[in-house]
Amino acid sequence: MNNKEQNITRRDFIANTAKTGLAIGLVGAGVTDTFASIIEVKSPNAFATGFAQTPLAYAYPALEPNIDARTMEIHYTKHAAAYATNLRDAAKEENVNTSKPLENVLASISKYSVKMRNNGGGHYNHELFWSIMAPNTGGKPEGKLMEAIVASFGSYEAFATQFETAAKGRFGSGWAWLSVTADKKLVVSSTPNQDNPLMDVAEVKGIPILGLDVWEHAYYLHYQNRRPDYVTAFWNVVNWKAVADRFNAVL
Repeated sequence: MNNKEQNITRRDFIANTAKTGLAIGLVGAGVTDTFASIIEVKSPNAFATGFAQTPLAYAYPALEPNIDARTMEIHYTKHAAAYATNLRDAAKEENVNTSKPLENVLASISKYSVKMRNNGGGHYNHELFWSIMAPNTGGKPEGKLMEAIVASFGSYEAFATQFETAAKGRFGSGWAWLSVTADKKLVVSSTPNQDNPLMDVAEVKGIPILGLDVWEHAYYLHYQNRRPDYVTAFWNVVNWKAVADRFNAVL
C-alpha cells in the first residue's frame, strides 16, 4: 500500500470532518503536510481522551486464554496507572489545561518535554488499547469498516498480514496501529516506545482506531519470547464494534 501523504488544505479537511465534531488543521512542513498542532474534539463521539485512567470495562481474567489475568492486572494497575500519574505531573509542570482533550497535546507533542511525550503517549495508547478489546469478541469487522479495509488493503486477510508484520517486526518496544488518514483511507503503521500516529513527530500520521501493545510487559508472562503467538492471539479479543465506532466517528 502507498503510504504517501496527500496534500490537503486546512479548510477542506475541517469541512470534511465537521459532521463528527472533529476538526484537525493541517500546516505545511516542508516536503509533506502534517497534522497541525491542535486537535479540537467537540463531541463525545470523537472519543476524546482525558488525563485520568478510566476503569477497565472487564475483569482481569476476561480475555483469557489470549491475555492472562496476571498480565492484565499488572499491565493495568502498574504500567498504565504509572503513565496516567506521570502524565498529570507533566501537565502540571508544563501548565497544560487538563480540562481539554489529551489529543490536543499529542498533536503538538514536539513542543513538550520527553516526559510529556512518553507519558502522554503511554496513557493515550493504553486507554485506546483497553477499549478495543473485549471478551467473547474476535472474528472479522463488518459494514463500512470492512468495506474500507478491503478498499485500502485489497482484502481483510491482506490487512491482517500487514498489521501482524508491523507488530511482529517492531524492534524493541512499541505499537502497531490501524489509523484513518487525512484523506479518509486506512493505513497500518508501527511506532516506537509510546509514540502514536496522532503525534506531529510520527512518520505515518492519522487517527488511530486499533492499536496493539508489543512492549514485553504486555505479553511476556504468558508468551515469554513468543511475540508472534501473542500477536496472532490478539485477533481473538478485538472488539470490532468498538473499532468500527471509532472509524465511523471520523468519517
